[in-house]
Amino acid sequence: MQIIIATLATLALAAPQYSYEAPEVRAASSEEFAAILRDDRIQEDDGKYNFEFEAENGIQFAQVGSPDGPEDAVVKAGQYSYTAPDGTDVVVKYVADENGFQPQSDLLPVAPEFPHPIPQFVLDQIAFAAEEDARRARERSDERASVRSLSSSYGAPQ
Repeated sequence: MQIIIATLATLALAAPQYSYEAPEVRAASSEEFAAILRDDRIQEDDGKYNFEFEAENGIQFAQVGSPDGPEDAVVKAGQYSYTAPDGTDVVVKYVADENGFQPQSDLLPVAPEFPHPIPQFVLDQIAFAAEEDARRARERSDERASVRSLSSSYGAPQ
């Protein structure tokens, strides 16, 4: 029994010792703090609200909301703006309702106008598929006609 206790004690002392210290917090040299210059909030009893703020670094945000959507969903509209790292002024206006978040900005990518030109090889494939469909429809029609003519040639036993 003493050998077992001695073995366990030796294993416990030989186990790696871990130190659980709090991580060191380092402030990044590029980290900036901006003071809030304006923070206006209005909350009405009927659920409507208005929120605006502006920071000293040029970030601005404004949003209004009301529970006028379907099934009392809150409808929101607003805009935010800031200066991008390359110096571009960014302004985004948006609506968020039952159709989702719908941003608008000159800087957002835009899908090509529709109808866009369809390449010739695609048009050729569409024409080929249409011809195949017509051919198969004719074959099915011919098969039905032959089945009808066969079934009409047979009569009830006499």
